Parts: sequence; structure tokens; C-alpha cells
Amino acid sequence: MEARTFYTQQVEKLNKEISALKLTMRTISTIRLAVFLGTTFSVYLFFGNFSMIGASLAVGIALFLWLINRYADTKRKLDFKKELLRINTLEINYMDGISLPEQTGDAYIYETHDYNQDIDLFGEGSLFQKLNRTGLKNGEKELASILNSNTIDNVKARQKAIQTLAEMPEWRQEYTAIAALIKSEISTESITNWIKNHQRFVPKVFSWITIPFSVVSAILLAAYFLGFLNGYFIAGWFALGLGLTSRFLKKITEMYNVTSKIDDLLQQYALLLKRIESSEFDSEQLQKWKSKIETNNIPASERLATLSSFIDSLGNRNNMIFGFIGNGLLLWDLRFAYRIENWMDAFDGELTHWFETIAQFDAINSMANYSFNHQNYVYPAITESPKLQFKAENIGHPLLNHKKMVTNSISLDQQDFFIITGANMAGKSTFLRTVAMNIVMANCGLPVCATSFEYRPVKLISSMRTSDSLVNDESYFFSELKRLKFIVERIQTETYFIILDEILKGTNSVDKAEGSKKFVERLVNSQSTGLIATHDLSLCTLSEKYDSIENHYFDAEIVNDELYFDYRFKNGICQNMNASFLLKKMGIV
Repeated sequence: MEARTFYTQQVEKLNKEISALKLTMRTISTIRLAVFLGTTFSVYLFFGNFSMIGASLAVGIALFLWLINRYADTKRKLDFKKELLRINTLEINYMDGISLPEQTGDAYIYETHDYNQDIDLFGEGSLFQKLNRTGLKNGEKELASILNSNTIDNVKARQKAIQTLAEMPEWRQEYTAIAALIKSEISTESITNWIKNHQRFVPKVFSWITIPFSVVSAILLAAYFLGFLNGYFIAGWFALGLGLTSRFLKKITEMYNVTSKIDDLLQQYALLLKRIESSEFDSEQLQKWKSKIETNNIPASERLATLSSFIDSLGNRNNMIFGFIGNGLLLWDLRFAYRIENWMDAFDGELTHWFETIAQFDAINSMANYSFNHQNYVYPAITESPKLQFKAENIGHPLLNHKKMVTNSISLDQQDFFIITGANMAGKSTFLRTVAMNIVMANCGLPVCATSFEYRPVKLISSMRTSDSLVNDESYFFSELKRLKFIVERIQTETYFIILDEILKGTNSVDKAEGSKKFVERLVNSQSTGLIATHDLSLCTLSEKYDSIENHYFDAEIVNDELYFDYRFKNGICQNMNASFLLKKMGIV
């Protein structure tokens, strides 16, 4: 189904479901009020008849509590549907250019990264911003890690995983909605670290004491009410229970202060795990991730839900009356503190895997959503040619307006270099970033902006946006040299696709020409592959010396005293430069 059609239909359906849920909540509220008034009236009507009053109160309270639970369940469904509505509404807004996701990913730009400073991978209007639909901070980090990974392993497996989830839009949105409803401010890293460093404090003897203690409490109470036992025995037994609990009161309180903050997160993570466990995926990668949450035939979601229930039970201590009676007669705090510690000992290692799997699905969801939204894009084919490095038809930049975008075609063999010349603003830099961005997307398993795309997976390295540094007291030229040295060191140990935009901009023209030639020769002799854009036409003479170098260009024409660009990638050397024309046209000279 076409993406916009799907989102529009979802919005219409969800609006109806939300209206129905709101009506249900109003109805429950009305019935609840009626039950309260009816119970109050029954007490008044049967005043003096304790058996009838007791029966009325029992029925009324039970019904009232059931209605409260029903209202809470309906409220959770309503919140879930509202989140789904928000997701679909935002997708339509993104398509219409009304807004973009808030997270730009600036924090994931690294100075020494192979390419992420050069190609609008992160930042305002970046690929990350258009791609990111994660509901979890860990999912966001995982997505950024994939984009930054520069890995060429298992491209086909990643493609299949993305394709599989792209065909499951409702599943994806429900997963994201569950994740987005998590309100806890505590990170999963903090949880796993706390569990890992936690020191047990409840003695193992309480693994069997709490149940017999509770049974004895029940027997003593029954004996007291039947008149067989003096109240002092009950008081003494009660004091014993409080005494046992009070020995560990401080540590139990510290445990609860932590676990109570993660309870909501655990409940929602259990739901996310259940979504994964209950689904079948036609992808080896997704199946592999799913297998990481299997624990001795008991679903991880149940394991996590069990921990959440223990925390909820420990939370009953907040009820002053129950906390006092429960600890005196049932050793309540010790019982559930012990169970929580047992759980942590049994599953602390698995918990890390569960959190990782949830984050991986959250990240791949975003990539599948991108694929679903760009059904006109193609998944790259892995070439079987022994020579071909990269071949694309009608390749364009995925961040440009598709209605105005000019596409080009390119074919490049391994260990070849294209030197690209051209006039200012003719499209050289955009073309470099187009190729670079699509290679990164291809390596990540994403579909690319082209009508056909065949390549040999290759790591990318670039130098296009070098800048000086006042903080580090570095000139522009020194910063550029550092970047080129960084590239040279990288290509000594691994094969890269190299993209350079205007080598040695920070020095004079003579030095630039000589230095650039020597550097390009160094790259050619390293058996690398790549694209180099330059205004220096002297570099084009290297094609006469090296068969692996080809000259290409973008040019501009002056038509009716106006500058005209066609943004077409052509064979040969550019002869039309436009700096002087622009200076005169703008009245600068």
C-alpha cells in the first residue's frame, strides 16, 4: 500500500476508535458514580441490619473496584491509540514538509569519523532527522551507531530485515507507540549497572520462613477470634514480624526507591518483548535477534512482567495500614525483596540481551519506516562483476526536493578515480555528497535514491568540510593536512571508497597544484577507488599518466546574460568557469 494512503486510513480509523474509547470511559464513570450512590443508599436503607449492610458493601466495593480497573484499562488503550494517531499524523506532516522530527542527532557527529561531518548524516535537515522514528533513547543510539558504523558485513541480511518490517507497518507503529509511552527517566544502562552492583541483603533463610510465618499468623488470628487464644500472643507474634522486618528496613527502602522508578519502564519493555515473541519474521537477522530473548521456554516478557509484579507488590508498603499489618503478620517486605534479589541473580545477564534486542528492533523499525515511505527507492544489488565498484542510474540526493532534483548516472570500476571539475555552483559538491550518502545508505541495508544501483560493498572515507579550529589553535591548512593524513593512515590497512572535495584549499595555487598531484598519485598507488572534485584543471593531466583516472565535469553556461546550470555529470574537462561573471553580475567588482 502507498504510504500516504496507509497513514490517512489509519488516522480515520484511529479517530473513530478514540471517540469510542472516550464514550466508554464516560459510561464507566457514570456507572461508577451510580454504584457509589447505590451502595450509599443501601447502607442507609438497611441501617441496623449488619448482614445486609455487609453484603451491600461487599458487592458495592467489589463492583466499584472492578469499574476502576476497567476504567484504567480503557485509559491505557486510549493513550495507546492517541500515540498511534500522533505517529500517523506526524508522518503525513513530514511528507508535506510541515515539520521534521525534533532530534537532529548532532551529538553523534565525531571529529575523527570517516565521513559523518561531510554528508549531512546528522544535524538539522539531515538523513538521521528524516530517518529517526525511534521511541527509545537506546533505539536512537542504536540507529546512530548503524549510520556511523561504516561496516560492509551482512548487507543483504540487513536489507532483508528492513524489507520484512517495511511490510509490517501496523506492527512497527504499535511497537513504536509502546516504546514512546515509557515515562521513566532512568536509562537501561543505569538499571543493569544497579543490578550488577547490587549486594544481597535478605538472608536465604527467608526463602522458606515467610510462607510458614504467614500460615502461623493466620492460625493465631483464627484461634484468637474463636476465643482459644489471648490477644497478647497475637501482639507478641506481630512484634516479632515487625522486628524481623525492621532489621532490613533501610536497605529495603533503598531497594524500593530504585525499583519503583523503573517499574513503568519494565512493564512497557515487557510489552515490547511480547510483541517480538508473538511475531514471525521472514528474516534471519530478525530471527537471530528474537532468539536472544528466549529463556528456557519461558518468554522474556513473562520474566520481566514477573519482576514488575514483585516491585508492585513491594510497593504495597506505601499503604501505611497494609504496610504495618503486612510486615507484622506476613513479612511482606522481606518476602518480595528476597524475590526481587533472586530474580536479579537469575536474569541480570539476560536483561542486557533483552534491552539490546529491544533497541535493535526500535532502530530497524525506523529504517523500515523510511523504506515504506520511499517505495520509489531501490535496494542495492551486490555486484558479481570482478571489476565493478559502483554503478547507479538516475542517482539523486535523498535530502533534496524530489520535484526539483536532477539525477545523474555513474559507473566506476575498482581502483579507478574520477577527477571532477566544474564551475562554481554547478553541482560538484552536491554530486559528491549524493554518491557518499547513497553508499552509506546501501551499506546500512537501506534502499537508495536511484532507479538502479549495483555495487561492491565498500567502506567510505571523505574530506569535504574541513574547518579551522580556534579552540585547538589550528589553521585551516593544518586541519586539512590532519584530515588527509587520517585518510592515508586508514587506506594502508583497509579498502575504502574515497571522496575528496577540493584538496589543499588552504594554501597558494602553486603549492596546491603540486601537492594535490602528489596526493592523488599516492591514492592511485594505494589501489583505492574514489571521486575528487577540484577547480584545479592541472590535476586533469594525471589521466594521461594513469589509466585508472578519468576526467568528468559539471559546467555552466551564460544564456542571455544569465548563468544557467543543468547539473549534469559529463565526460571530459570543464572549460567554463564563472567566478568573474558572478563578481560582475553581483556588482562586487
